[in-house]
Amino acid sequence: MRDRSSSVNDEASNVLFDTWLTARAAIALLDSALAGTGLDAEDFAVYSVLRGAGEITPGELARWMSAPATTVSAHVKRLVARGHVRQVPHPEDRRSYRITLTDAGLQAHTTAGRQFRSALGDVEAALPRPAGEVQQALRDLGAAIGAAARRP
Repeated sequence: MRDRSSSVNDEASNVLFDTWLTARAAIALLDSALAGTGLDAEDFAVYSVLRGAGEITPGELARWMSAPATTVSAHVKRLVARGHVRQVPHPEDRRSYRITLTDAGLQAHTTAGRQFRSALGDVEAALPRPAGEVQQALRDLGAAIGAAARRP
């Protein structure tokens, strides 16, 4: 992450702004680490969810991504055109479909995963406390943000 001391003083800092800065730094690191794989940070995250789920509906993916359905639809269309995702009929809802990785999508995720694991190792090695503690703090932060977002 960039040194912010010269442009933002500590009084302007807060948990939401620092979260935003950290998210941007993480995306930049992953985009750089994944360069040349054909996937960017967002693609890799979506492929990881699809790989873990096997099949998922666009609505489930939208909830996971905290993104509007139109954003997910555009993303899915791009991945289908790339040949990495296919849409299969939903077994219980004829109006919907499920999304799954193709063999090419699985291979792209596996290839990009090597670079991802290298970047992850570098970050975890630089953490001042165990990764599990940091992850728990991030889950707590995510829950607090979610609770605030649900307030009227």
